[in-house]
Amino acid sequence: MTAAVRSPSPGLPKLRARWLGRVGYREAWDLQRALFDARVRDEGEDYMLLVEHPHTYTCGRRTDPAHLLRTPEEYAALGAEVVDVDRGGDVTYHGPGQLVVYPIMRLGRPDVVAHVRRLEELVIATLAGFGIVGERVDGFTGVWAGGAKVCQIGCRVTRGVTMHGLALNVAPDPEYWRHIVPCGIEDCSVTSIAELTHERIDVATVARALLEQARATFGRDVDFCGEAWPRSRPRRGASIPVAGVRSLRAAAVEAGPDVRAQARGRPSWLKRRARLADAGFVELKALMRGLDLHTVCEEAGCPNIYECWSERTATFMILGKDCTRSCGFCEVDTAKPLPVDPAEPERVADAVDAMDLEYAVLTSVARDDLDDGGAAAFAACIDAIRRRRPGCEIEVLVPDFKGDHAAATVVFDARPDIFNHNLESVARLQRLVRPQAGYARSLTLLARAKRAGLVTKSGIICGMGETESEVVEAMADLRAVGCDILTIGQYLRPSARHLPVHRWVEPAEFDRLAATGRDLGFAHVESGPLVRSSYHARSAAASGRRL
Repeated sequence: MTAAVRSPSPGLPKLRARWLGRVGYREAWDLQRALFDARVRDEGEDYMLLVEHPHTYTCGRRTDPAHLLRTPEEYAALGAEVVDVDRGGDVTYHGPGQLVVYPIMRLGRPDVVAHVRRLEELVIATLAGFGIVGERVDGFTGVWAGGAKVCQIGCRVTRGVTMHGLALNVAPDPEYWRHIVPCGIEDCSVTSIAELTHERIDVATVARALLEQARATFGRDVDFCGEAWPRSRPRRGASIPVAGVRSLRAAAVEAGPDVRAQARGRPSWLKRRARLADAGFVELKALMRGLDLHTVCEEAGCPNIYECWSERTATFMILGKDCTRSCGFCEVDTAKPLPVDPAEPERVADAVDAMDLEYAVLTSVARDDLDDGGAAAFAACIDAIRRRRPGCEIEVLVPDFKGDHAAATVVFDARPDIFNHNLESVARLQRLVRPQAGYARSLTLLARAKRAGLVTKSGIICGMGETESEVVEAMADLRAVGCDILTIGQYLRPSARHLPVHRWVEPAEFDRLAATGRDLGFAHVESGPLVRSSYHARSAAASGRRL
């Protein structure tokens, strides 16, 4: 069967499609839920997420426990997680080598059967591009080919908005289906595109093919962006050739017009006068050294340090000065960190009290060596400051805690006034800019914080190879998960070991991005060449609280 061809309807907005690479199942579920909740409130847009999961068995609302053929301990030994989900259907498998597609869309007709048939059309059309004849089987959902099931479908439609979707077998390990009754169908054979074509094929290739068919199947334009090189993450602590030509080309970054011009100095709008003799700067520097504290202002070479310190504002960097990650833009050293200092929260509170602060910002290096990623240290610092100065507002700028929801909840429960986590760059450049992080993971963390009732904030750095339109797409994604406050600034290369500056972004472009951010619904956008995450943080927080 061939999918019906539909021309894009002028009355329908674009479908925002995102290829997110390998994403944990629970992270993808929480990201879906944030987009779904916004769409139900008519505040969001239609999305289609394309991902690949680690080994996971998902049990829909109609799962028969007898269809799980192993004990929990045996599933754990397989390296697989078993998750109860709120879609229809029985038990199925998700894992490497499988393309999973989650449409979060408002339907013209809130008909779940019609939606499922539309997804089947999409899969059948995609398979046809690989020379495979896909078929429906009466009485079952999904798509079959050569007498075996090649695609599983399980959806939920609430108030006319869809969640969950389809799982298309590209080249998964067939052994993992032996541990369940797939989709609750006895004697169900499972196949894959690789098995049917006898060719080596990867998930990203099939994802691109499916996106090409989505325009016709859904009758609307598809606005796509996604992660790029490299798919696999480097081992912890490994150095990466972030400035290498091969790395840049693999991430689709062409040599920028300003790379050679860097040697001739920065544009005038990026120059700041050093104010080493300012009384506030000198006093605060002495205070930090006396309390053996670190600030991101110094460790990351912030260009606004003289202005902020002279106004007695600083961002405290807890958990040491050595980071377990190797981001391509960051000046903080990558090294094995020292053990956590249990006295640090009280020293931070001492500094906040001595400075007579009404607004304090806490951040940290990434501590992937810790089970909780450093979450308990953030909570302890918040508690110490609140005990010492009850009226002081607190903003946290946190790492991603490796996607651990329980760890992030420790910080949520401490109730910071502002919860900040930086997206840093656009989807295409994530693996180049942040090789141990992920676009979906950052969006999910912000979505979880918003669901916990916090005011959320994020930041984007420009000038590393992105386009203005890609920045706008990233802004739209942040707003879609409820992000309230946004900072946008220019990348400044810390050393020759770091990513080169691709271009100097002119002030007029930052002004356009600020205007776009306001149109998207951010409560506050701080956008300019020298803007950093904590720049004008207090005034931004005041805007966020007025939501």
